[in-house]
Amino acid sequence: MANVEGLLYLIEYTLLILIPLLLAVAYLTYVERKVIAAMQLRIGPNVVGWFGLLQPFADGLKLLHKETIIPTRANPFLFLMAPLLTFGLSLSAWAVIPFGPGLVISNINVGILYLFAISSLGVYGIIMAGWASNSKYSFLGALRSAAQMVSYEVSIGLVIITILLSAGSLNLSEIVEAQQNIWFIIPHLPMAVIFSVSALAETNRAPFDLPEAEAELVSGYNVEYSSMTFALFFLGEYANMILMSAIGSILFLGGWLPPLQIFPFTWVPGIVWFALKMSFLLFIFLWVRATFPRYRYDQLMRLGWKVFLPFSLIWVILTAGVIVIL
Repeated sequence: MANVEGLLYLIEYTLLILIPLLLAVAYLTYVERKVIAAMQLRIGPNVVGWFGLLQPFADGLKLLHKETIIPTRANPFLFLMAPLLTFGLSLSAWAVIPFGPGLVISNINVGILYLFAISSLGVYGIIMAGWASNSKYSFLGALRSAAQMVSYEVSIGLVIITILLSAGSLNLSEIVEAQQNIWFIIPHLPMAVIFSVSALAETNRAPFDLPEAEAELVSGYNVEYSSMTFALFFLGEYANMILMSAIGSILFLGGWLPPLQIFPFTWVPGIVWFALKMSFLLFIFLWVRATFPRYRYDQLMRLGWKVFLPFSLIWVILTAGVIVIL
């Protein structure tokens, strides 16, 4: 009986996270179009619903009604599994994200390692999509994306190591609680910048959206996809954007903690602070897309391997040295 109650509690708690997350993914597409429209002095979506607020649902219904076309020489099983794997992994990572004190599905002591494992598996979905499509453009886009994600995962890993050294724990809730006195963005500001740029590359967002470069790849690894299979890739990318914003908030901005431990801020629930910090980081994603041109591929690799990797490695050594001395 206790096992059944525990299972029902887990399902209920999971739905309380997944449903708002799926709505956030849907409306992030709307917000992105509105923000970029404002930066380009346009109007953006404004027809479907009040201020265009029903546009994400209209887009979803349109994709649902389209036919799923599988190329003749494609591998049907892997072709259909790839978007499901990509989208499923983008949701499963939220199992260890704490939204507040005790508000987490699985408060495991190795939460960071779990996130590393999930982010590493994300490469397989894109490789599967490129190979199973049996298209040279899809395969080239998949190889580009895999090389890009692996390259910047190294930098993100070293950035996270500096935070783990400072917090003394792999548990995400304990990392947040270690920032009671000072957020880690203050002593680790260069690492926060490297994490932000690497997050753009990890999620294939502009100016690092080279796997989807229309000019030379005709949209890259997802060129053969249509209807909901394409939508799952699209939703997975936006879910990963929200996930990286959540991780950035936890590692550098104190998670659910308010800016100052004083009266004017203490009455605001921690989950509200967490949502505000995530929204700020998501706005940076959109701002960068509207501002910067796309990198060349050699520039992308040079930045990751010759700038971010050595600098973050030096910072890890400095952080460890300071902790040992103090």
